[in-house]
Amino acid sequence: MSDEDDPMIEIKASFFVECEELLESLQDGLQIMDDGSGDDETINVVFRAVHSIKGGAGAFGLDQLVRFAHQFESVLDGVRSGAITADRSAISVFFQSGDILADLVRAARDETDTDESQIQSILTELEIILGHDSNAVIEEEVDDFQPMVLSMDLELDVVPDDILAPPAQETPNATVFEDGFTINFVPDSSLYVSGNEPLHLLRLLREMGQLNVMCDISNIPSLTDLDVEKSYLSWTIQLTTDEDQDAVREVFDFVADLCTLTIGDPENGAPSPEPTPPSTPPLTPPTLPDLDKSPAQEDSPEAPTASLETLPSLPVATEEIAANPSAPATPIPAPSKSDAPAASKSAKPRPTVRVDLERIDRLVNLVGELVINQAMISQSVQEAELSANSAVSDGLDEFMQLTRDIQDSVMMIRAQPVKSLFQRMSRIIRESSAMINKTVRLKTEGDATEVDKTVIERLADPLTHMIRNAVDHGVETPADRLSAGKPVEGIVTLSAGHRSGRVIIEVADDGAGINRPRVLQIAVEKGLVAENAQLTDSEIDNLLFMPGFSTASVVSDLSGRGVGMDVVKSAILALGGRVTIQSEPGSGTTFTISLPLTLAVLDGMVIDVAQQTLVVPLNTITETLTLAQEDIRTLGPLTNVIKVRETFVPLLDLGAELGYRTPMDSYVGAIVLLIAREDGSHAALVVDAIQDQRQVVIKGLQDTFGRVPGVAAATILGDGKIALILDPVDVIANADGRTRPAQPNLQLAG
Repeated sequence: MSDEDDPMIEIKASFFVECEELLESLQDGLQIMDDGSGDDETINVVFRAVHSIKGGAGAFGLDQLVRFAHQFESVLDGVRSGAITADRSAISVFFQSGDILADLVRAARDETDTDESQIQSILTELEIILGHDSNAVIEEEVDDFQPMVLSMDLELDVVPDDILAPPAQETPNATVFEDGFTINFVPDSSLYVSGNEPLHLLRLLREMGQLNVMCDISNIPSLTDLDVEKSYLSWTIQLTTDEDQDAVREVFDFVADLCTLTIGDPENGAPSPEPTPPSTPPLTPPTLPDLDKSPAQEDSPEAPTASLETLPSLPVATEEIAANPSAPATPIPAPSKSDAPAASKSAKPRPTVRVDLERIDRLVNLVGELVINQAMISQSVQEAELSANSAVSDGLDEFMQLTRDIQDSVMMIRAQPVKSLFQRMSRIIRESSAMINKTVRLKTEGDATEVDKTVIERLADPLTHMIRNAVDHGVETPADRLSAGKPVEGIVTLSAGHRSGRVIIEVADDGAGINRPRVLQIAVEKGLVAENAQLTDSEIDNLLFMPGFSTASVVSDLSGRGVGMDVVKSAILALGGRVTIQSEPGSGTTFTISLPLTLAVLDGMVIDVAQQTLVVPLNTITETLTLAQEDIRTLGPLTNVIKVRETFVPLLDLGAELGYRTPMDSYVGAIVLLIAREDGSHAALVVDAIQDQRQVVIKGLQDTFGRVPGVAAATILGDGKIALILDPVDVIANADGRTRPAQPNLQLAG
């Protein structure tokens, strides 16, 4: 059978997709724990994420992933039980373990190798955490030993034969619940080989409600006949819960093919276990031998058929059993819904469908063609001069609205939260700060902000450069921070939000800010600016984006090679975005990235300039104006400004700036677009006419023509003609500002 026909290929691919979601939950939980606001449920979420990854990896024979996840899971289980304290140092190891777990998942998916030395280093750290605390727990249990403790970690290969002897006093049968589920769970030997443990499954069930567990040990042979590769235990589980049968069955999802599982019908009440025949001893817990007696002094009756264990409904340090083995096992009530909101049915996640991205891209392209066809129909109706109240016009209006709704819905399908991208930056922070012996923490805001998936993928590299720059150049050394009266730990804040129809992403640090005199000095030494140049603070800051510019005096693995910020600017410009810098000495630096919401369609204003049809993104236009004589002011021999509500803004002739014509003799009566820039300033662009406002489909020009200053992309209009989509902010940034004709005796500026 070929790989294309192998159903396991698709199942395995689904497993890796689910792993990405589990890794995201893991990072979320660890971040909450690191912030000091974690509770028992947070720890359970982290534990379940690692456990689920391990279970799935075992099913596919990913031994290296199973081995690491098992060790990580064991430590987290100690945290759940209270045996291990999750202090800052331990959480730091957990973060690194999460990074390694992600590496192993992706290496298994892509069939690539991993750094075994790095994995072993983290395994050693986990063993240290597990070893120190586990020793303390063992000593505590020896001092306060209970006569009946059945753990799924029971080491039968080191226990004398007569450990399975029944106690002298019988234990009554477990309490049977009238409502709920009866679960019969018989694991195969392959369940243990794949790294799964029934104890973890029982603990997951315990979180769902009242639980009563009976373990059948009647099939365990004597030690001489024991085969460690075989499974001898089975469980009958009584569960009372508000969850439905699907939720109960979901606990066993990863081991469904590795066990025999039956779940009683809750509608008819949970059936009680069948009565034990008179010839079979009653269900009793095994007793451990007296530690002061030799095996020869112990009684050796036949082994009982089952042992009884009552699991409390909240995590505890060890599996608690009543001190009196003859007392009935009474279940502890499950937490109320107010105490355990995770058990509420209303808290269940919405159902989702995983779709190949290529199918979504095809749908986006088809919607783009639909938008173009709708524009063509509108153009034809307009040219036909049909009545505005005609049936065709009314139908066209409805068609336009329907097209808009479809386009918005498709864009929502492609949109994804930036959360996954921000989580990747957490690892960059940890690794970069450790590399140069700084203590830096990442703080995220607005990580639920949704952006087109393509934008997220292409933003990863520039954002990585910016984060490393903030750690290396922004945040001071611990000694410098202490001398400046700052905490030793630096903070890098990564935030996202929507503003004026664009996505704004900011990378801010609380470091020393940009040393502008040094930046200017380096620029002069490298010949990037003239020695006597008089630059503003903003112009000096923008020198950081020049190719080859670096303030690092020593080349390191992190920086100093002059490659980084120029790459950042180029990548962001390729996305139709912009990047700006704001810095205050002693307080820190903020890099602001402005990006379009999507790379597929946009709302634009169609304009005419020098007999050319152009499109200006609507979200950049603050307002439109018609100029009067009193609005225009002369500034120098070649430029004009206009007065807008007691403020003067530069007047730019769009046709002249694009090279279509020379500046006009007079701008009285001219139409201008007031354009807003990221820094809050404005400029006025002169256009000849405004045609319409409409949605246009973005067609990239980068692959064919490279980057053209002032031009973001192109589109196809309703009449089939191609129109350029402008980047007005870039036009303003590159403008010479000439709005008056040059006189013969005057030398052109710029």
